[in-house]
Amino acid sequence: MNSDKAGTDDLRKKMVRSQIISRGVLDHRVVDAMKSVPRELFVGGALSEAAFDDTPLPIGFGQTISQPYIVAYMTEQLALGKSDRVLEIGTGSGYQTAILASIASAVYTIEIISELYERARRILSALGYGNIHYRTGDGSLGWPEEAPFDAIIVTAAPESVPEALPGQLAEGGRMVIPVGGSVQYLRKLTRRGDRFEDESLIGVRFVPLTGGIEEGGR
Repeated sequence: MNSDKAGTDDLRKKMVRSQIISRGVLDHRVVDAMKSVPRELFVGGALSEAAFDDTPLPIGFGQTISQPYIVAYMTEQLALGKSDRVLEIGTGSGYQTAILASIASAVYTIEIISELYERARRILSALGYGNIHYRTGDGSLGWPEEAPFDAIIVTAAPESVPEALPGQLAEGGRMVIPVGGSVQYLRKLTRRGDRFEDESLIGVRFVPLTGGIEEGGR
């Protein structure tokens, strides 16, 4: 292992200890994924040295990659198993996609900005992820022909939960989504037959889903 890689690995592990574990994210699958996925590759360019900072960073096109804690927290709330199939609304940088793909059996990810889609797909393919399926388009419609999903993660804030998404959950499936306008909360919906348990989690701040693209969790 060369010294640059060793130093980067150390920074990533420090990030996980100080920003994620210390804030209560303890699921070993999430922790292991956050330790192993090279976040710096999804930031790139002049900002790569800031890849492990406790803050969102710009990725172009007015979008950001979320702070590490938000990625870890939302992933833990999905309670993923290794056989699960996950729908991700908003590929963005591809970082959240990689975290999901490190844990679950398959990830279906949708991105509306074609340039972000192409860049993320190129990085993820170079890293060897073979369990990711890609699509460009309006994520609020979901991916009905591949439903049902064991988990859905949405990283934009609609005023209300998009009508098409809950029905694409499998029985017992979980969806984590920010909802609201000037005041937003993460919500977790769990399917129980024809009804959905609805739990309010933490306050967040994402750009509106009506714009098609989200600010964080990407």
